[in-house]
Parts: sequence; C-alpha cells; structure tokens
Amino acid sequence: MTKQIVVLISGSGSNLQALIDAQQQDCLGGHISLVVSNKKSAYGLTRAANADIPTAVRTLKEYRDAGKSREDFDRDLAEFIASDYAPDLIVLAGWMHILSPAFIDRFRGRIINLHPALPGELDGAHAIDRAYDEFKAGSRSRTGVMVHYVIPEVDKGAPILVEEIPCKEGDSQEDLENRIHAVEHHILPKAVKLVLSGNVKSSE
Repeated sequence: MTKQIVVLISGSGSNLQALIDAQQQDCLGGHISLVVSNKKSAYGLTRAANADIPTAVRTLKEYRDAGKSREDFDRDLAEFIASDYAPDLIVLAGWMHILSPAFIDRFRGRIINLHPALPGELDGAHAIDRAYDEFKAGSRSRTGVMVHYVIPEVDKGAPILVEEIPCKEGDSQEDLENRIHAVEHHILPKAVKLVLSGNVKSSE
C-alpha cells in the first residue's frame, strides 16, 4: 500500500516543489495526499494545486479571534489530518508555527522537519540570518541543513540526514542562502524516502 504524506507549509513552497518533483519521478517513497498552509497567501498552495494535490488553509488568527488557544488550533488540526488523511508521515517544509504537544503527541515519531542548521546549532527562527551574522563576525566557518524528527523541544529531535555547508570568503547572505536552499531541495526528499522505507527510526 502506498504510504501517505501530509506536508505543512507557510510560504513559497520551494521545498514542497522538491517533494512534488521527487514524487513525479517515483523517488519519494510515498504519495502527498494533502498540503496544509497556515497562510492564505502561501504560493505553495498554488504549487500543490498545479500538481492536483488537495490543499487546506488553517490559520491561528481565526482561533485567536474566536478566543481559542494555540493548543485548540493544534488539536483541531491534528484531528482534521488524522481523521481525513491518516498519514504515515507529516513533513514540515517551511511551516512557521511551533507545534505544541496537542499536535505532536497525536503523531509521535511520524513528524519530520527541515531546519537550515546543523544539530545543536542555531535552533529556532532566522537560522540563516544568524549563521551569516556569525560568519561576518568571524565566529563561524560553516553551517548546514538537517532533517530531524519533531519533538516538543524546537529543533531538538533526532537527526535523520545532515549536510554541512561551508561559508565561503566573499559570500553575500544571498550566496549562502542559495547554497543552503539547494541542499534543502535534495536532502528533504531523500529523508522522506528514508523514513518511509523503515530504514531509520525515531529515537522515541
């Protein structure tokens, strides 16, 4: 039976496109059955529609406006995904919303995240900006990309794939970003296929 994948995005969806391309080349190891965005304007929704992948938009603002909590949002999102799609894997591909245990506990060991930094370095938001600032300050010579399992502690889950990226003399921030994004686009589909093949396990 084909493994089912749900992808969560917040923006342009370039990493989603890498997953779609891998799926179309039969190199993903599963089928993307749903793309969820927490931003109505995310271009990734268009990418999904162009590939005939169902989409959904769920925004935290709607919950805030109704007097509900982040945990309510996460719990309802988990219920929607679990009930309607029953995914084997959930991929956070530029999902800019920190998930609470209300979501994570529903899919323990089945959520992975792409993060533009090496394990134990530059956890959280703006990792590329921070890496470049440290490089310009002379305190960093390399950064990287990892795909890791998601646990409640941000960017602390067990790594699945890691690739180091050098910071090169004369780099602009755009140069470094472009090298990081190129690595992201090939490492994420590889990690998805690896996880779905059963050849790597969550430490939980």
